[in-house]
Amino acid sequence: MVKLEEVPDEELLAPQPGPLKDDEDEWDTDSESVLSDLDDDSPLDETLLDRLAALKDIVPPTYRKQLSQAASTGYTWGSRAAGFGGSALWVLSTSALLLGVPWALAFSEEQQVQEMEREMRMQQNAQGLLTQGAPAGAAPAL
Repeated sequence: MVKLEEVPDEELLAPQPGPLKDDEDEWDTDSESVLSDLDDDSPLDETLLDRLAALKDIVPPTYRKQLSQAASTGYTWGSRAAGFGGSALWVLSTSALLLGVPWALAFSEEQQVQEMEREMRMQQNAQGLLTQGAPAGAAPAL
């Protein structure tokens, strides 16, 4: 069984710097607070785009410029690659349709012709065997 023991934080319990007892009336900010005027229940009219735009001040201008150039270069390369890929896909698909489909039809027709020739040879061989087994004067029965 594990026993948990709470360890007090010494820095948290240390006295914090602040107003002295004599200056307590100068630190009264409840009446002048800007936040006290805001209604806590009302949603802020701030969008995600506004929040992201506010973050630009955190990043130094030189680094922002490098990021912007890298993003622009990446977008350019990506759009060119997508355009080339689309063109290549169009060429390959139309070539396959114009050349591949007629070839496949001709190939299947050739297969059918070869199959019919093989069946005809088998029938001729079967008739040859039937006529060889019959007596010489007798006519083959049909």
